[in-house]
Amino acid sequence: MTNDSPLEFTIERNPNPLPADERAAVLADPGFGKHFTDHMVVIDWTVERGWHDARVVPYGPFQIDPASAVLHYGQEIFEGLKAYRHADGSVHTFRPDRNAARFAKSAHRLALPELPEELFVESLRRLVQIDEAWVPAAGEGKSLYLRPFMIANENFLGVRAAHTVRYAVIACPAGSYFADPTRPVSIWLSQEYSRAGHGGTGAAKCGGNYASSLLPTNEAYANGCEQVLFLDAAEEKYLEELGGMNIVLVAADGTVATPDSDSILEGVTRDSVLELVEAAGHTVERRRISIDEWRERAASGDIVEAFACGTAAVIAPIGQLKSPEWTIDNPAVTPESLSMRIREQLTGIQNGTVADERGWLVKLA
Repeated sequence: MTNDSPLEFTIERNPNPLPADERAAVLADPGFGKHFTDHMVVIDWTVERGWHDARVVPYGPFQIDPASAVLHYGQEIFEGLKAYRHADGSVHTFRPDRNAARFAKSAHRLALPELPEELFVESLRRLVQIDEAWVPAAGEGKSLYLRPFMIANENFLGVRAAHTVRYAVIACPAGSYFADPTRPVSIWLSQEYSRAGHGGTGAAKCGGNYASSLLPTNEAYANGCEQVLFLDAAEEKYLEELGGMNIVLVAADGTVATPDSDSILEGVTRDSVLELVEAAGHTVERRRISIDEWRERAASGDIVEAFACGTAAVIAPIGQLKSPEWTIDNPAVTPESLSMRIREQLTGIQNGTVADERGWLVKLA
């Protein structure tokens, strides 16, 4: 991966950045997705010109015509990754090449133009460099969450791929996604709704997948759970993923299994976790896993851990899986549990306290 961008960026500084004392108050308690930095990146695309007009501009609203294609047909995609402050003051991100590749794959599925990897990474670098003061200090367990996205931006109601598109990156300081990231979460099994099906958009990171998960997630909340687990759409018996995270099971013999399906989003965090698990000597299985298998093996004591993983939460242990008829109770996690050891190792790499032996980090500032 090179640091060379195929486009020159222009910079328009925000004339009214958030005052330093107010920014400090935000960084002290950022929450997640509530406060945004002073700037954003915007790059436009048209059929005639391709990618052009790369710029860093003050954060602010887009002016969108009521006939804009994104509002009517949902032609949009997004990504999520983080920037981490290291002890020496430098700022790094984690495996952006993987996010860039997934972004291009999502774009292809949604009939959007593919953004070159070097332009994707450079857009992150430009935003972080101008808003570096928004990156939380090292050692606080916080980061700067980066949200690249792409939308159809053509004012046209015909049903076809848009000829005008906009790519942008915004950022927000972020604390832990869950108040206590090591506390086991409860998961609700969705039996009425599916997240995606074969040939659909399940492997793309697009808003429609998340919108369709909101109603079953509300059902999870109503049943005292924090997340929802979806089964496959065809047979309604194989594990897929949660509303926004992948799922991993750990057997008593140390074997680690995760669902394999063309309707599951390829998780950068999940793949990194599995690589570290394999390097630690564990067998990793990517295969179809039925809900009955999980129930039976949990009841026999053969499944000793279950956890969810994703960019925002990293790793969250699953304490219970609940349905209207039954509940799976997983053993309590300890610092010695595989999920917690891998979480410690992965977050250590991201934050620069554990050696990055695989070259996963990319310096942004």
